[in-house]
Amino acid sequence: MSHDADKLIRQLSLVAFLMAEQRPVTARDVKSNVEGYSEMSDEAFARRYYADRSELTSLGVPLRSQRDEFTGEELYTLHSEQYFLPPLELTDDELAALQTSLYLLEGKFAYAEPFRLALQNLALGRPGFSELPTATAVRVEVLDPDYTTETPGRLGKLESAISKQRTVRFDYWSISRDELFERSVNPYGLLSDNGLWYVIGYDLERQAMRTFRLSRIRSDIRFATRKERDFRIPSDFDIDKYRGRAPWQIGPLVGEARIRVGRETAWWVERAYGSAGRIEDGVFKTAYSSLGLLAAWVLRQDGRAVPLEPAELYEEMVAALRLVEERHTSAPLTPAHERDETASSARAADHQSGPVAPERFALLQALLAHLLAACGDENDTEIPANEIVQNLRIPLDELEEHLSMLNLVNFGGGCYTVYAELDGDTVRIDKELFGDTFRVPPRLTPLEARAIRLALEFVGPMIAADAHTPLERVRKKLEETFGQFELQQTPESQVSEAEEDLIARLAEGIRLRELVELEYLKEGDELPSRRLTEPYALERKLPYWYVHTFDRTTGGERSFRLDRMRSAKLTGEHFEQRPGFEPRGLRDARQARIWYSPIVARWRLERGGASELIDGSALAETAVGSPEWLTGEILSYRGEAVVLEPGDLRMLIAARARELAAAFAGTR
Repeated sequence: MSHDADKLIRQLSLVAFLMAEQRPVTARDVKSNVEGYSEMSDEAFARRYYADRSELTSLGVPLRSQRDEFTGEELYTLHSEQYFLPPLELTDDELAALQTSLYLLEGKFAYAEPFRLALQNLALGRPGFSELPTATAVRVEVLDPDYTTETPGRLGKLESAISKQRTVRFDYWSISRDELFERSVNPYGLLSDNGLWYVIGYDLERQAMRTFRLSRIRSDIRFATRKERDFRIPSDFDIDKYRGRAPWQIGPLVGEARIRVGRETAWWVERAYGSAGRIEDGVFKTAYSSLGLLAAWVLRQDGRAVPLEPAELYEEMVAALRLVEERHTSAPLTPAHERDETASSARAADHQSGPVAPERFALLQALLAHLLAACGDENDTEIPANEIVQNLRIPLDELEEHLSMLNLVNFGGGCYTVYAELDGDTVRIDKELFGDTFRVPPRLTPLEARAIRLALEFVGPMIAADAHTPLERVRKKLEETFGQFELQQTPESQVSEAEEDLIARLAEGIRLRELVELEYLKEGDELPSRRLTEPYALERKLPYWYVHTFDRTTGGERSFRLDRMRSAKLTGEHFEQRPGFEPRGLRDARQARIWYSPIVARWRLERGGASELIDGSALAETAVGSPEWLTGEILSYRGEAVVLEPGDLRMLIAARARELAAAFAGTR
């Protein structure tokens, strides 16, 4: 049997022994009674036992130790109430909604397998629990624009490094310098923010904390040493400090800006950027680290935000507007030839593969509970092998090996937990002497808890809408099952009450085929407008939610972004679905041809959908749903993005840049 298999049997048997004893035991007791230790020398035992305890603790198994006041020996305990899931208070609707979320996320969610295992543990013993998705799975699409086939492999390697506290090395593309560097990093945590994945850690070369975007890693992620542990994650590390930062606040802050916002748009600024500043008397006050990026945000507001202080912000914006006007009134430039895709090292492939997999220890725990729960009060039973394959995602050709490992787990003294064997397409199960102890599922591991938190972040409002219960209640019930460990490496899921309420109303409108009246702030407008809509589908395109509708107010297909929606009200009036009507956003949009200068091309190329040119610039064909959206998009590039065609949009942008420059000058 392999080294890893020996370790797993040893660790599971250690848990079984401590659970059976239910009393403090010494290291000598462990060495004498637990499978795998008795043959070791004292020195090897001390080393392996310490490593096993450390790894079990990282997996959420709450081993406790205390020193005997008389003998001075260390005593070890594991109580059942600390090991097993507490009584679960989730309703059937809440559990079914969680299961539906797995269908929504499958294929685009790197943590789908740990999430699936967590759901199996949560649902164990719940009679009548259906695995069929609810109608929500049909109504909602989830798209992660930063997800690639390499993402799960990178996350899996980093999850392992964080859990084992191992230093990693990788080649990293610095987009601002357009250079490749090898980095040695102590990874502390992983963060999904605005649809992008980051690893936060201590950069050993820079001797400072750094944030690395996973899609900019350009090599395999390698362990830097062969040690079992290279570092300890600082107790004061808080990953939440690294999330939700406005683009102009990444890096050391150098000043505070004052920006006037309209009364009717202040609510949107507060909802979207409240964590980046504060609004006082119609003025948005925000600290900044990059004046250029702050200017880009203000320009994107297309006149709904006016710079007041510092003077340098005003000067930056006026210079940008003049460049925009100049480049859109002069003759359209002729782009360079397209670069050969294979010559672009900036998009070199990462050959890692495979999703973030549950820890094998956790999988064996879940399998053991599943087998014993199938027995119930009987001493033996049979279940279809396919049931295990489907529920726990154990490949059929590996099932026999997993069962053989569980057959070796014992309480010491020849007392085993279960005997199970694969017989054709059936698994035969005999419950052994202490088998009933493990009929209850164990607490979730940190990885499973992390998967649930991320699922709540991605589609939490839909879970709440489907379960007909507030998301906060579901989250609280779930986090009570996370165990006695903390998740300082996992950010709290952030879903606003406003977002949850909007999705609940829109989901209800879709389900009941009921008209919904929206109060919506369109990009480029200063006042919200009211729209009477037939809602058809919700889409989660990170980081935003969208609803696809037929808009009766304008008489056409329209998609609305929920963060710009002030309210949504069910009218009580029903509608019939339009035959063959399947709204999908920008299907009838115009196409604009846009050139990006070498100064900004790397960032645009990273978004995808653009071609790199031999002079370092980029060219993109972009769907334009509204001229207002395009105007804000182009202005935000401060003259480094130019519409080449159509001509009327060039003229529109030039005129708008001229108007804004005059309007801003009038405020000085």
